[in-house]
Amino acid sequence: MNIQNKLPVVCPSCASSLNVAQLACPNCSTGVSGNFPLPVFLQLTADEQEFILKFFLTSGSIKEVAAQIGNSYPTVRNRLDDLIEKVKKLQKTHE
Repeated sequence: MNIQNKLPVVCPSCASSLNVAQLACPNCSTGVSGNFPLPVFLQLTADEQEFILKFFLTSGSIKEVAAQIGNSYPTVRNRLDDLIEKVKKLQKTHE
């Protein structure tokens, strides 16, 4: 599993979170402009998103994720706990 076309989520100038300013329909070329915050999932790094997708696709089995990525159960558990804390902090910034 590989997430392609990495979406930049942090400003390269000041390191603040980026918002979406424009969306386009690939079928009819209609464009929508505005200032939309990124969903929490998209604010995570590509590696973090891939980890969460693996966890989701294994129906939340830490044991199976550990086997897939070659890490121990406690290592995967700690990584998951770190991601949960990061997502909670990101959610608080959007409240």
